[in-house]
Amino acid sequence: MDRRTLIVSSLAAAAAAGDAAAQEERDTPPDYDHRQDNHPDRPDYDHAPRPTGPAYGGPNDQPARPYERGEIAHNVSDFFGVTAENAGALVERLFHENGRPTGYIAGQEGSGAFFFGLRYGKGLLYMKDRPTLRVYWQGPTGGFDFGANASRVFTLCYDLEYPDMIFRRFPGVEGSAYLVGGLGVNYQRADGITLAPIRAGVGLRLGASVGYLAYSRQRNIIPL
Repeated sequence: MDRRTLIVSSLAAAAAAGDAAAQEERDTPPDYDHRQDNHPDRPDYDHAPRPTGPAYGGPNDQPARPYERGEIAHNVSDFFGVTAENAGALVERLFHENGRPTGYIAGQEGSGAFFFGLRYGKGLLYMKDRPTLRVYWQGPTGGFDFGANASRVFTLCYDLEYPDMIFRRFPGVEGSAYLVGGLGVNYQRADGITLAPIRAGVGLRLGASVGYLAYSRQRNIIPL
């Protein structure tokens, strides 16, 4: 190819590119900002999809199925090794005040306090028609309380529709602590979800429940 042919071909290609750019400019609204193409606030921005499935919920999922009084009383009795009468009396009160729970956490925890204390625990979250999920919790406590203890914990969960909804911070409800049949209970509430942790032999340490518990997917050493 001689130099004249090469020059003619280059000019033709440049002219075609110019026509395409002009056409794009005519088709683009005058206030359009190309930087918006990758802006995360755009409605059609390609975000990474949120996990879906029984643990996370979706538009076609059914509401969580609640537990009956007999089921919870039986599980509490077996978990703590207490009589059916003691477990039944406590469960009766919880059902009277809160209705039927949609899940429960069976686990264990350790705590210690000298006015200010810390509490750490772990367990498994059970829900009907939902996958079992391991959870951890930790948080500060405060009050007129001293000492340390380790205990088993059976936490009833109310208005919890999906397992991953447990991962948040739950403040304790002031004045909610009480003792029935050697089992202590206090309430924690956040975002419409109520938790009722039941602890064996916790009567002397109910004052330590003032504070909050943060539930997480992994253990956090610093609970604040």
